[in-house]
Amino acid sequence: MPKKCQGQRKKKEQQEKRPATPTFLLELPLAVDPGQAAHLRSHLEAARQLYNAILSQGQQRLRRMRSDPAWQEARALPRTHKAERAAAFSALRKAHGFSEAALHEAVKGLRVGWIAEHIEAVLAQTLATRAYRALNRVCLGQARRVRFKSRGRGFSSIENKRNDTSLRFVLQPPEEENAGSLLWNRDPLPALIDWKDEVVTHGLRHRIKFARLIQRPASSPRAAGADEEGYRYVVQLALEGKPHRKKKHPVGTSIVGGDLGPSTLALFPQQGEASLEVFCAQLAPDAKAIRRLQRQMDRQRMAANPEHYDEKGRIKKQGKKKRHWKQSKRYQATRQRKASKERKLVAHRKSLHGHKVHQVVKLGTTIIIEKISYKAWQRQFGKSVGLRAPGMFVELLRRTVESTGGILVARPHTHHRAEPVVSWLWQEAQEAAFAALASVRVWRGSRATRPVFGVSGCLP
Repeated sequence: MPKKCQGQRKKKEQQEKRPATPTFLLELPLAVDPGQAAHLRSHLEAARQLYNAILSQGQQRLRRMRSDPAWQEARALPRTHKAERAAAFSALRKAHGFSEAALHEAVKGLRVGWIAEHIEAVLAQTLATRAYRALNRVCLGQARRVRFKSRGRGFSSIENKRNDTSLRFVLQPPEEENAGSLLWNRDPLPALIDWKDEVVTHGLRHRIKFARLIQRPASSPRAAGADEEGYRYVVQLALEGKPHRKKKHPVGTSIVGGDLGPSTLALFPQQGEASLEVFCAQLAPDAKAIRRLQRQMDRQRMAANPEHYDEKGRIKKQGKKKRHWKQSKRYQATRQRKASKERKLVAHRKSLHGHKVHQVVKLGTTIIIEKISYKAWQRQFGKSVGLRAPGMFVELLRRTVESTGGILVARPHTHHRAEPVVSWLWQEAQEAAFAALASVRVWRGSRATRPVFGVSGCLP
């Protein structure tokens, strides 16, 4: 074997053996002029069309693989024969070209013409990876279908695989005022860096793994930092290491039992007082404001389309016939105000989640909660779960606890009826549990040997 091939093979083996390192994100706003904003919109439109093309091709391969008789034979194998099932499905994927590497090869033939002028080969591979992950969820039964990106919906983000080519972030040396910019197609997009911010300073000291460009809608084209289409642009840097922890966020050493309901949160630390409160109660005014705008939109739509409503104000049933809805300018303005309110609500909820997570970590880093299906909650308590997002809170809590060296344990039910984890410390401090949860409903299961605590709304 030639020495050059041996060196390439050795280098490839070293790259494959590279251990995984922790990663955290840092987001910086971009200051783009009208010309750069137009270029970015063109790049993202090319990325949207390329993504839809490779997603369509991957979907065809998935359908052919599922229609193959060998697919049913592989599914018929007992689940206890794991090696045989894995080998059968792997052979099917290889035969029909349904793999990430196969889509990387297929995207080369789609990246032609004007799309190649906007999307480099590395970015095309990341789009193929994104399409494969969406299709693989359908293949594994984790999703029903994939979603193509329409022109109206747009394509709002794109990322690179590394930071040495194509879409990359470049930080200037100190003698050049430590300026940073995102480079894409030889177009430098300056980033706004606040070096007085300890979080930004900590993040930019670490190695950049890759950069991600994100397009976000603003309230209007007149908003600060928005382009003529009403979009803002930010860059997310994936950095190697652990995120910065501020001094005002201490880390506790106790064990904490938590019981999260659709609208309430109970905490019972091993050292300290128990608490019970409404989860994200500050979101109620935001939700009421959005509901008022929704009612206003309903009235405006009814006034503009009286032919679609009966005498009682109900929408007429027309079967499969498609209705044509007229939208007044006032309706469009109200819809834009509602979208702005919803974006602010999302940001407010994220802030409340972070604040509550730091409060929990202050009590302790060993968190024990109840193992719950939050998707089932969406069906049972859709309005409350949609407003407060308890599943998102638990995921943020898990990441934060792991970054501090702690652990979050999801404890399964021990009875045929739900037993929340507040009763986990029953033997430790029975009186404190009763004092803190005096206003909480108590259930007695037929098999339970003691009262079972539960936050109101957790059980039907």
